[in-house]
Amino acid sequence: MALTGWLKSFLGKNGLLVGLYILIAVAVWIVLLIVLPQLFMLDFSFRYNLPPGQVGGPQDVYTLSNYKYLVFGSPGNQAAYNWIDLSVFGQTILAAIFVTLIDLALCYPIAYYLAHVAKGATGRLLVLSLIIPYWVNEILRAFAFRIIFGASGVINNALIYIGVIDQPIDFIREDVALYTGLSYAYILLMIFPIYNAVESLDRNQVEAARDMGASWLRIHWRIVIPYAKPGIASGCTMVFMLTAGALAAPQILGGPSSLWFTQLIVQWFNTGGNWPRGSAYAIALLIACVAFVLFMMRIFKIRVGEIGR
Repeated sequence: MALTGWLKSFLGKNGLLVGLYILIAVAVWIVLLIVLPQLFMLDFSFRYNLPPGQVGGPQDVYTLSNYKYLVFGSPGNQAAYNWIDLSVFGQTILAAIFVTLIDLALCYPIAYYLAHVAKGATGRLLVLSLIIPYWVNEILRAFAFRIIFGASGVINNALIYIGVIDQPIDFIREDVALYTGLSYAYILLMIFPIYNAVESLDRNQVEAARDMGASWLRIHWRIVIPYAKPGIASGCTMVFMLTAGALAAPQILGGPSSLWFTQLIVQWFNTGGNWPRGSAYAIALLIACVAFVLFMMRIFKIRVGEIGR
């Protein structure tokens, strides 16, 4: 009954044709581009890696061997666990958390300034300044960061010129370029959800708190941040998921000792030629990311419906 009432309200608000178009477009998007590919990949992950001629035959049965390989490695592995792949998996999740925290620390003040301080032409100029750099392709931006942070790049040359350092710093090997590039790549996905949430905050609440002598830190901690929690959760979710699933930036900006879990997935699909194992790795990453996001939402008492507001 609730669904029927919502459907009638939605169609009445948007009109029959427009409402049906939106519902059908969203359904097609979700089913064809999200649900079905994930179901096919899930099915692949429980299969043996068989030659094309044996697919669908008696040997094409379900198995947990691909997931066992991720945890324990090959049957001849001397170690108890597949520490190499598991360590890459853990490092990817931790790096995604780190990048998310960096973006949150950078974007929250910017979003608040855009929503409650910047006015008129100043606000529009700041928004354009944020958006226009993203007209450049992500791969080109990644290579630009590699040039900036390279041994003979802009930063090293500037530091040597002013006498801060004598020898170039290897920002690539230390993963400084990687974390900077990833933080920049998804910064808009953090700013605008927070901006949308903070913009609707009644300014009178902030002014009342200031009149009562509350510090800016206390105002943000007790008023702004609790009100903006849905926007913060939405931005953090998108940045975390996209960072954990990033591929171009880790390949271009990553040092020789750094490896992203998505690179292992691509290796199994391409050079390894083992689609079932690559699918198992991809499903494991997806489940871990979704579980982590849901766990953090539970800790901070945020419901899924609040994120979509």
